[in-house]
Amino acid sequence: MTNLLSVLPDFDIQPYAHILPSLEKALISTADLLTLDALDVAKRAQVPPGDVRRLALAVVEGTHGPKSLVNGEGGHSGSSGESVGSNGESVGSNGESVEKPGDGTTLSRHEAISTLDDAFDAALCGGIAVGKLTELVGESAAGKTQFLLTLLLSVQLSSAHGTAKSALYISTEAPLPTLRLAQILEEHPKLSALPSDERPTMARVQSAHIHDLEAQDHILRYQVPVVIKRHNVGLLVIDSIAANYRPEFDRGKAKGSAAQSFVKRSNQVTELGALLRHIAEKYKIAVVTANQVADRFATVVEPASQVPPSQQYTQKSQPTSPPYSTTHSAATAHGAGTERATTPPPTLSTDDPLSLDHQQRFFTGWGDEPSITNLKTPSLGLAWTNQLAARIALLKSPVYAARPYAPGEEPEIEGWERTCRVVFGGWCGEGSVGFEIWRGGVRAVGGEGEEDGGS
Repeated sequence: MTNLLSVLPDFDIQPYAHILPSLEKALISTADLLTLDALDVAKRAQVPPGDVRRLALAVVEGTHGPKSLVNGEGGHSGSSGESVGSNGESVGSNGESVEKPGDGTTLSRHEAISTLDDAFDAALCGGIAVGKLTELVGESAAGKTQFLLTLLLSVQLSSAHGTAKSALYISTEAPLPTLRLAQILEEHPKLSALPSDERPTMARVQSAHIHDLEAQDHILRYQVPVVIKRHNVGLLVIDSIAANYRPEFDRGKAKGSAAQSFVKRSNQVTELGALLRHIAEKYKIAVVTANQVADRFATVVEPASQVPPSQQYTQKSQPTSPPYSTTHSAATAHGAGTERATTPPPTLSTDDPLSLDHQQRFFTGWGDEPSITNLKTPSLGLAWTNQLAARIALLKSPVYAARPYAPGEEPEIEGWERTCRVVFGGWCGEGSVGFEIWRGGVRAVGGEGEEDGGS
């Protein structure tokens, strides 16, 4: 296999040593093994199909982690130490039941770091999971850093909200905003109300700045484990995970063709994800990364009554363009001079369920709601997405001033509406919460977020 050990460093290859050289000679990758039919792989590498199937099953089990142990009482215990009884009730390692809003089961508070907001914690089934790799993704000023700063403080709290441990903040862009961190510590009601001996301190937040991929790999592999042990770290934050890849691969520094550059980046991203998951599981800490987004290009067609079928085009969603219905209502509700014609949003030109355009709506956070026309795609692609235990998307949409507009006048943005969406999660289901950024960090709101700012 060309990249098996880079994807699964601890995989036991001894039982499959007789077929691995043939697979490697045939350039069979781990992705080929998992996505292609076993018979096709066997024919291509000239090896027995049964051995290929057994290897594929072993790789799948390896990506999912150790199997759960089956109890004699009819229940089973997970790798985290909690067990599930025969009646389906989840029981923690200390014997307490672990409740989940919605379906009856959630992470115990001892296994999650609270966001210090009840609505956020409910959507995340208790908070940010310990021992998992979680991603916060969103465009600029969506609130990613504000969310992360809150976690840096909450992890220091007792087991009711955190893990009573320190935090490690690794930045790849701007350094740790200490003034903003101090402001959250002073203004958040759950933090300022604590006695002085129980309050989090900025002294327990370790920070480092990484300026390139080589330094990033060295620090994560060799220095981070030392810091975790020395300072009793319970949370590792990387803000942001994609910043160092863009100079290397998006601006011509990577040598070779675009395809070679893409393969190289995918391999590096896969290795990075495996490393971060290993750190989270080995040291029983939460690893949270912030990720950037790019505008999504989609092949679309206008309604047949307006544009001939032959005149299809590719359109990029404009960040400042309001939803179609918003522009029309703002212009007509107040009697603007010329009424604008309503134009329905264009539709995707393909409904192939196996195409990436169709499937990425389920794992990116953008595209599954028709009202969202400004589509985004998280950076680092599907290779990175497959490494995550959970993805939390922070969306923001403009709120336009409700006043008459002259023909051709750009709508006036008077604020932003922000939403936190749990796109997928290994310990919780999907959900969304409206929120705003304020002096005390981030907080859930019933309607729109009023204050601007944040990253």
